[in-house]
Amino acid sequence: MKFIKKIGSKLKNFCKDNPLLLSFVAISVINAFLLRVFTVKFAYNQVKPLLADIAAMLLMGSFSFCFKTLKGRFRYLMTMNVINLIFVAGNSIYYSNFKSFLSFSLLSTGSQLPGVMDAVFKNIMEAKDLIYLWAIPALAVVYHFCKKKTREYDSQTKQKRKRSRSFGFTAVCGLVILGIFAATLTGTDYSRLRKQWNREYVLGTFGMYVYQTSDAISSAYSRINMVFGYAEKKEAFDEFYDEKDENSEVAASAAKNDYTGIFKGKNVIVIHAESIQQFCMDTYINGEELTPNLNKLAREGLYFKNFYAQESVGTSSDSEFTFSSSLMPASSGTVAINYWDRDYATTQKMLKNMGYYTFSMHGNNGSYWNRLNLHSSLGYDKFYNYTDDFVIDETIGLGLSDKSFFRQAVPKVMEIDAEHKNWYGCFIMLTNHTPFTDIERISDYDITFRYKMYNGETGLYEDVSAPFLEGTKLGSYFKSVHYADEALGQFLADMDKEGLLENSIVVLYGDHDAKVKATEYEYYLNYDPFNETVLTEEDAGYIPVDDFYYNINRNTPFIIWSKGGECKPKEISQVMGMYDIQPTLGNMLGFDNKYALGHDIFSIPDDEENVVIFPNGNFVTDTIYYDSQKAMYFDLEDYRNVMTHASCNQVYKDTPNPIYDATKHGLFKVSTDEDYCADTCESRINDGIVDDDYIQSYASYAEEIIDISNAIIYYDMITKTEQGFEQSVEAQFDSDSRAELFTPPEIGKRRTGIPM
Repeated sequence: MKFIKKIGSKLKNFCKDNPLLLSFVAISVINAFLLRVFTVKFAYNQVKPLLADIAAMLLMGSFSFCFKTLKGRFRYLMTMNVINLIFVAGNSIYYSNFKSFLSFSLLSTGSQLPGVMDAVFKNIMEAKDLIYLWAIPALAVVYHFCKKKTREYDSQTKQKRKRSRSFGFTAVCGLVILGIFAATLTGTDYSRLRKQWNREYVLGTFGMYVYQTSDAISSAYSRINMVFGYAEKKEAFDEFYDEKDENSEVAASAAKNDYTGIFKGKNVIVIHAESIQQFCMDTYINGEELTPNLNKLAREGLYFKNFYAQESVGTSSDSEFTFSSSLMPASSGTVAINYWDRDYATTQKMLKNMGYYTFSMHGNNGSYWNRLNLHSSLGYDKFYNYTDDFVIDETIGLGLSDKSFFRQAVPKVMEIDAEHKNWYGCFIMLTNHTPFTDIERISDYDITFRYKMYNGETGLYEDVSAPFLEGTKLGSYFKSVHYADEALGQFLADMDKEGLLENSIVVLYGDHDAKVKATEYEYYLNYDPFNETVLTEEDAGYIPVDDFYYNINRNTPFIIWSKGGECKPKEISQVMGMYDIQPTLGNMLGFDNKYALGHDIFSIPDDEENVVIFPNGNFVTDTIYYDSQKAMYFDLEDYRNVMTHASCNQVYKDTPNPIYDATKHGLFKVSTDEDYCADTCESRINDGIVDDDYIQSYASYAEEIIDISNAIIYYDMITKTEQGFEQSVEAQFDSDSRAELFTPPEIGKRRTGIPM
């Protein structure tokens, strides 16, 4: 008891003498707690991260006693306070866009920020991101009061001795709390901390400051390991492709299919559709299609309705890379900025070997996402961009408008067509880029909800217009998508007029989702136009947008179309990813990349599932969407995308402009929507439709694919020859090598009603 009282007395005196340090610790811990509230919420244990944050801040604050004066200690603590503030606010903003957290490996992409700062302030940054600023005046106020109570010690020796004791006491307290925290951790916790893929889990368990410190170490280690870790990754690389070779006989029967060589010798028109999501194609506003031109292509061509882009922090540039190479985006940094100088096995290079002229066009400057270098590395002969090749006669958002871009592109394609027998051209759209607000000044697209109401005084039915999406970010996005669809229709019409579609195929893909926030979708789903109200959580008809509803809705369009009608129109519902495009097109055009990580979608047997792996370790199959961050899955069986069924415009898409009936429309959304309410959503999570073996098999496969892709990217594993590297190997093979497709895990056999 005497010992405890003595410790208590010392602690009391320490707190009394060091309010500035304790305030610094409290402020930093509170801000880190707020970050978790706004991001991961309370999905993880809250005691663990609190202990970790307190320990980290005590250790950081202990170094303030290295300074002799209160003023010196204040300067140090304020500097650390500002640094912590930058990390907390930065992570808050970053999470709003990417559902992940900042990494030191992303510093190299900071050069891309100036081009999208408007999007950051208008579409990404929120009022809550400014709350953390309270930390600066709070610490300054504490310092102001501390100055008034400062007492001088008798000698410098006593000051030094007391600072030394304070440093030791603070550091020991920090270490003790850190030890208690470490004792609560599991093997899974340590594994996820080391791998850093599951950043949401790491920050939610280890706290903001341990996460950021661990990330700094991990980022530095990855750089060091790229110098010394080649041998280990080369061994994994060899084992992976040895296994792939062993599966060649199994895949041989599926190597050729009805689409093999169907487009051989055709020109290729690739349309990189900026930020267009698939649900837009199923969206109707007052009974009219939001994207009539895209829908026409889908009806007349091969339409892959369950397609996911697989992009990471490199967004559009990641999609360009994965589309071209069938590799995953880099886990550290981005290919466009950090690894563009590797020699990848790309679609463009393979077509060049077949006599094609390859080019790309974009209405933005050539330096954005380092495209001048990246596109050269991917194998394009020329990159047309607004810096050198277009007249900037109309700008919307980030650069040249899509309509002007496409209009100016057609004459250039005519010149290319006249000079080359075969060509491959990629047209990168731009106008439909977040924050979408600039479209408001030129668009008159109606995003209200119209209906008719009887007027007893006049005896007539009058048109009524509820505001619906006017003034919302999702409304601006719909206007922007409709504009992009119009531009696309104009482009294809102009190309057809010049005869450029006669010997061509059109390949269109959405590069990534629109980064529209969940709150926008919640408004969209819960708007009642007849009462002009928005349901809240207290209302029975309220539909929440949880992470699963949100992520499943992030799929984008993928369409292959030709005017010649070489194949019958078909809608493919099997799940497909960006890394599956190269093998699928290769089968159709007559080339193959042995090192592709995706699959020809038409060569996957009917009794097997495909799997789309995301850079954060999440994956989706035809059966489930798995969230590796939370170790939970969502049952996709018979699920219809909530965004295409539950909003008022979708409910009345087949009966637009309804005549108001109080007994029907007056009670719109009053009752619970049994298909999409919170209970129904919850019932699909971890519902037993698959077993642990199914999950672990695909999770291990995802980890392997990400590791192999990173090895290829970091070490130029396929083709580069340097000291200590093996001799380069060829990435192109003859048609027989198509039998060497790597099949997904055996557990991926399509389910037949019995959970696996």
